[in-house]
Amino acid sequence: MHVRSLIAALTLLAVTTATSFAETPKTGGTLNIELSQAPRHLNSAVQSGVATARPASQLFASPLRYNDKWEPQPYLAEKWELAADGKSLTLHLVKNAVFHDGHPLTSEDVAFSIMTIKANHPFATMLAPVDRVDTPDPYTAVIQMSTPHPAILLAMSPPLCPIIPKHIYGDGQDIKNHPRNSVDVVGSGPFKLKEFVPGNYIVMEKFDKFFIPGHPYLDRIIAKILPDQSAMAIGAEHGDLSLVMNGDPRIVKRLVKAGMIETAKGYEGIGAVSWIAFNVRKAPFDKVAVRQAIAYSLDRDFISKVLHGGLSTPLAGPLAAGSPFLDKTLNPYKLDLARAEKLLEQAGFKKDAAGERLKITMDYIPGDDIDSKLVADYTKSQLKKIGINVELRTSPDFPTWAKRMATGDFEMTTDIVFNWGDPVIGVARTYLSTNIKPIVWSNTQGYANPKVDELLAAGGQELDPAKRLADYVAFQKIVNEELPVTWIATVPYRTVYAKNVRNVPETIWGLMSPYDEVWLDSK
Repeated sequence: MHVRSLIAALTLLAVTTATSFAETPKTGGTLNIELSQAPRHLNSAVQSGVATARPASQLFASPLRYNDKWEPQPYLAEKWELAADGKSLTLHLVKNAVFHDGHPLTSEDVAFSIMTIKANHPFATMLAPVDRVDTPDPYTAVIQMSTPHPAILLAMSPPLCPIIPKHIYGDGQDIKNHPRNSVDVVGSGPFKLKEFVPGNYIVMEKFDKFFIPGHPYLDRIIAKILPDQSAMAIGAEHGDLSLVMNGDPRIVKRLVKAGMIETAKGYEGIGAVSWIAFNVRKAPFDKVAVRQAIAYSLDRDFISKVLHGGLSTPLAGPLAAGSPFLDKTLNPYKLDLARAEKLLEQAGFKKDAAGERLKITMDYIPGDDIDSKLVADYTKSQLKKIGINVELRTSPDFPTWAKRMATGDFEMTTDIVFNWGDPVIGVARTYLSTNIKPIVWSNTQGYANPKVDELLAAGGQELDPAKRLADYVAFQKIVNEELPVTWIATVPYRTVYAKNVRNVPETIWGLMSPYDEVWLDSK
């Protein structure tokens, strides 16, 4: 048995806290944060992405939370045991957790939540090995798995495993469209929902019966939905925003110049990767040569150094820079326009009298200039050089773009997708043929390769680190050749905050962590 005791974890937490706080935390105050994308709803059990996860991690508690060293910490589970064969995880729950409506939180809610996530979350591989969750008593949940699952502890994290109330969501309604995903949302997290105006703002207030004594410190969090980066920057400069998550170096430098503080810590678990995705079910993207030609037409060094302000790292494969499974020998697809044109010629796409070979449509994520709009503009100009005429299609908002991706209504698009700490959670979902689903950030490319399926299945249950690495290296080499997407860079996310904000989350999940320890200095 592998056991993490509550005493050991609390000792570590106490040491970390003692060194983090220069003074005693103060209670009260309102923290104003931004959301650059509009969440469709607030239930992260059935929806992925930062826009949902940031507020959901305040509204819902999870079995575990993580520190900045990739170490699991107690949260709803005060202790836990992972079986030596990796096929069962026992969670021992705290006995004082209640939902915002006063109902006690029990192992039945944990079991219901985990099976709901397994059935509905776009990360199909995250809980795929889970067969059932046994509940021998109200405070013990035993997750039973058909195969070893090396990522199961990480899957218990705040942005991935919200514990939702069975007495509300177990009413037989379609949980993906349940009305309580947006109205009268009930969780057991440090903050409860006061008001949600879609596309505008979210107000969350302190939950006085939160199961960690004395937490949270803040009275209120207001999340302002600001897709316009200029408007967001102006709000932060004027003091209307105190905590910002941003990947645009121009915005970050602007806010630091205005007196805010920047930190890059806290995004290790996210592993944000930007890429251009191809709908391989549609011509001409059903041809590998076309996808490779596009890859060779892009200068990733230019994108990283100029468009990303030198803060990102060029990427040749699906794993973010810093991943222990990263294969550094992959073809980097260095800029080679002559090779790109030759590939198109070989694929049968000749230039017409006007020098045009193809006409395609390219989407990009609205509200994201640096990783989407600028990259799309740059791609349009580069592809023109090899005879591809690109028409850029704008989505009015994020939900519109997401629906287009989910329904396959696209040819080529920019995208930003997270590794989520482990390939079995955040990487495999994009490439498994079994995960071709009408859900954004699943395998929306429609890519299918039986060998890739086999390697990802093997890596997802292998407990031996060396064998697991071999599986993922082999997988990377195949997709690097076939290119269902062409990767651009590891995204340079940063947290920027006002000087009076204390104890900003710097865990592996960054601002998708609970804010129960955040406080405001009134000085």
